Amino acid sequence: MIAILRNSASDEAVGHLISWIEGKGLTTHVSRGENEIVIGLVGDTTRIDPFLLESMDIVERVQRVSEPFKKANRKFHPTDTVVDCGHGVKIGGGHFQVIAGPCSVEGRNLIDIARRVHAAGATMLRGGAFKPRTSPYAYQGMGEAGLDLLLEAGSELDMPVVTEIMDPRDVELFVDRGVDVMQIGARNAQNFSLLKEVGRTKTPVLLKRGMSGTVDELLMAAEYIMSEGNDNVILCERGIRTFETRTRNTFDLNAVPVLHYLSHLPVVADPSHATGYTRYVEPMALAACAAGADGLEIEVHDCPEKAWSDGAQALTPDQFDRTMERIRAIRFVIAEDHE
Repeated sequence: MIAILRNSASDEAVGHLISWIEGKGLTTHVSRGENEIVIGLVGDTTRIDPFLLESMDIVERVQRVSEPFKKANRKFHPTDTVVDCGHGVKIGGGHFQVIAGPCSVEGRNLIDIARRVHAAGATMLRGGAFKPRTSPYAYQGMGEAGLDLLLEAGSELDMPVVTEIMDPRDVELFVDRGVDVMQIGARNAQNFSLLKEVGRTKTPVLLKRGMSGTVDELLMAAEYIMSEGNDNVILCERGIRTFETRTRNTFDLNAVPVLHYLSHLPVVADPSHATGYTRYVEPMALAACAAGADGLEIEVHDCPEKAWSDGAQALTPDQFDRTMERIRAIRFVIAEDHE
């Protein structure tokens, strides 16, 4: 349930209303927009008579929310959320960012890759220090040494670092080391213990859609994080598993506008994992930009044929240069169209 308040409502009156609602055993989520104040009521809303609530002087109207995700719901928070990723980089609400780097950290070649993607216009550095792999015998990442290399590159280039976390026991390590954005991968999209643990921090979370997850399941995963107090969530469409075999996954480009309609959270698209092949990454990156994505996550490797993981979908630095030029062209057209 949400209560939309009148513009004339004073801070004192809003405070009294919140106290009254919370006295009924519910929690509140307050969103202050330019034109209205919205109070979201979370909990057993049968304890509140909506007609009584609507009869109060400062209440414009009361609206029931049928979706189970409340904090991630745009009805609770009409304005776009802007997530501060550190180093002066923000995403959402008109702030567009490109996250680029190798699938996994393999050594000091990461520094050279980071320099190239930064020079091309990427604003955030990605790389896996801890890697979830289908086979237990595949490369699992460098662990803490990989984190050190990522943070060294991020510090040199003044770029936020995005890296995947797999285990709730590692959250303290990531926070202590100063990782800027913790990524929850597709395989952990419903690892509820992990979602809750990152939710107890204030570190931004890049949350990927599960391998066969629905849009609602992605939003409910975000709800797990936000319900613990961390509102700094970035949603990521990375393709879903279907019957199609010509690409690694099926890139659900519909999800970008759908998520923007349902939620106030920033939406990033990952054309690398979605397609699985270098030749498809650029066109789908451009398509995601045109669909309104707030950012892109793209894999780049200096020698993809020798990459220790996912080389088939990585762009070379030269290919990334060209892709960034075309991304800027698409975004320029979109900006012109909105004027």
